[in-house]
Amino acid sequence: MKKIMFVGPVGVGKTTLTQRLKGLDLNYYKTQSIQFYDAIIDTPGEFLQHRKYYNALSVTANEADVIGLLVSSLEKMQTFPQGFASLFNKEVIGIVTKTDMAESLSQIERAKEELKNAGASSIFELSAVKDQGISQLKDFLLSDEKDKSDK
Repeated sequence: MKKIMFVGPVGVGKTTLTQRLKGLDLNYYKTQSIQFYDAIIDTPGEFLQHRKYYNALSVTANEADVIGLLVSSLEKMQTFPQGFASLFNKEVIGIVTKTDMAESLSQIERAKEELKNAGASSIFELSAVKDQGISQLKDFLLSDEKDKSDK
């Protein structure tokens, strides 16, 4: 499985997505520091929201195979600066969270557009709470293993 590092603002759903991917019960708690799991790195939202922590994100990214940028479909403000993915020398994907709470398709499209502008190579739409779109993300993260077993 590809090791993924989640990056996004406070409350976007990084920890909830981590719990869903690991098959754990969903329990909200505030991530205070970088949390390392087998194939997931969960970063605090403050690391994105305060530029002084960008170096910590960049250094931690060395432990990951892919970077997941998360934007909530409910967010009205821009989360990532244009070209943010260039901070990492890794594949960067986009993840639109809380799609079950979107009142219109335009909210999801706005989030997708922001992720494209940030430099995401592919985008996943999901709701970790409703378990929607999780299997597509899992398939992507497992794709290297499938490729190796086909050889």
